[in-house]
Amino acid sequence: MLTVVLVPVGLWVGNGALEKIALVFPVFLVLSVELLNSAIEAVVDKVSPEFHELAGRAKDMGSAAVFVLLVLVVLCWGLILGPRWF
Repeated sequence: MLTVVLVPVGLWVGNGALEKIALVFPVFLVLSVELLNSAIEAVVDKVSPEFHELAGRAKDMGSAAVFVLLVLVVLCWGLILGPRWF
């Protein structure tokens, strides 16, 4: 849902091609890693429906990858737009 909002806003707010790329690219990275995380969770659930420590770790690592990229989005947007607004 955030991709639908952040991509047009990033293209509108960014000054020049590099800023637009720096605002939009991390958003698409989050979307891509979220799809990979969903794939990992689906495979883990298919292979091992009962709880297993390694299955839980795989799911947690996928979620952590999404979180790290969300932090990257906030960092990119903050570093680019923060000085303009404050």
